[in-house]
Amino acid sequence: MKENIDKFRELLADNKEWPMLYYFKFIVQNNQEKLNQVKGLFEDPSTITYNTSRDIKFIGLSCKQWMPDPESIITIYEKARGVDGLIAL
Repeated sequence: MKENIDKFRELLADNKEWPMLYYFKFIVQNNQEKLNQVKGLFEDPSTITYNTSRDIKFIGLSCKQWMPDPESIITIYEKARGVDGLIAL
């Protein structure tokens, strides 16, 4: 896992234009508690869009946020690991 984070950090650092608009995408079970946990990852949750699966068991959350630097993006993904069953795309 640490290697993946380090590679991701390098990829983000290669982008010379900061701040940047970053597109986050997550999938969670259709559960209000989990949705609230994902919303809590972002300073401005009003920018989140939602799409339900056909069977309505899962919800896809997409969010575009201005991020000041690579570490701020990694911090969100690290916090997201605390949401049980979350899939980051």
